[in-house]
Amino acid sequence: MTLAKTFHPLAARGLERSSRIGAACLALGRGLLRVLVTLGALLLLWWGLTDAFGLVSGMRFPGPAQTLAAGQQILFDGYGNALWHEHALRSVRLVGLGFVVAATPGVLLGLAMGASRTVEALVNPVFLLLRPIPPLAWIPLAIVWLGLGDAAKVMVIFVAAFVPSVINSFSGVRQIDRPLLEASAMLRITGWRYWREVLIPGALPSIFTGLRLSLQASWTTLVAAELVGAVAGLGQILNQGAQDIHPPMILVGMISVALCGWLMTRALAWFETRAMPWRQP
Repeated sequence: MTLAKTFHPLAARGLERSSRIGAACLALGRGLLRVLVTLGALLLLWWGLTDAFGLVSGMRFPGPAQTLAAGQQILFDGYGNALWHEHALRSVRLVGLGFVVAATPGVLLGLAMGASRTVEALVNPVFLLLRPIPPLAWIPLAIVWLGLGDAAKVMVIFVAAFVPSVINSFSGVRQIDRPLLEASAMLRITGWRYWREVLIPGALPSIFTGLRLSLQASWTTLVAAELVGAVAGLGQILNQGAQDIHPPMILVGMISVALCGWLMTRALAWFETRAMPWRQP
């Protein structure tokens, strides 16, 4: 009896952990099944409209067979001065660099504006003045300042990704429950401890919403920036495909952008679950 009582809590914790793992695997399997069903239906519709019944001309919108052939070409023979993985890695590197460079100060500035009325009063007028300018409008100026290299593209990505991270971080601080702020004041939580235990955890949901929007803006801006003066990159595939009047390769470039963007979004979602374990179902 004593032995059973001794090992019972360990067994309970093991069963609880196993049940959590099983539930997570089940949810992952269901999500994967939904994705596969959706992709299968879209692929079937695409094939039916193009290759099977010819309702859409392959010269205007290529079918799966033509797109697959173009994908094999860029994978093994290359297109636009590089192989597919070289294009993809270059774009992912630029997006990652621009995203981190923009999101880090953007989140900090948004938190500071939300925590301090003085900082908000100083920064907000300038921010409101620059915010309406579309990120793509900065491309000519970036080229004049930094040339046609990667630095200009990173600058444009910075402009696009900076704004969502600031706005959502600021909103996250302002939406923290007032009782929580009053309790922290009663407990005299100040300084770095106030940021670490109150502001940042309370604003995290909005911060990650801003990061997702920033990442999306980074990809949209990068593709546009790579249409001008890019040696390699997914945007360069689109540009070269348009010049060559090669619709299948253009579609390969579009699918590549979607795939790389989705993978980076999933990576950010994974990091979000680790940063906010209390939001797990």
